[in-house]
Amino acid sequence: MQDKSTVAELTELFSLIETLPNESREPFERAILRAAENINRRQRIVHYVQEALVQLRLDMKYIMFDLEATRRERDELLGRK
Repeated sequence: MQDKSTVAELTELFSLIETLPNESREPFERAILRAAENINRRQRIVHYVQEALVQLRLDMKYIMFDLEATRRERDELLGRK
């Protein structure tokens, strides 16, 4: 789900970490993996929120349609136009 620039940046960081001496790599590797996981999690959350907003907009359209139909029916029953 990551965009291309994020993937490229993470790949570059991994490449730079690989140039470090073995004893220095581990903390950086753990940190970059946590960062990648956090990025993925945030992108999934944003995707879910976007889907929820689309559904909310659709639900609101249905509610507005139903409200207008109910008002028309009420006005017809009360003899209004």
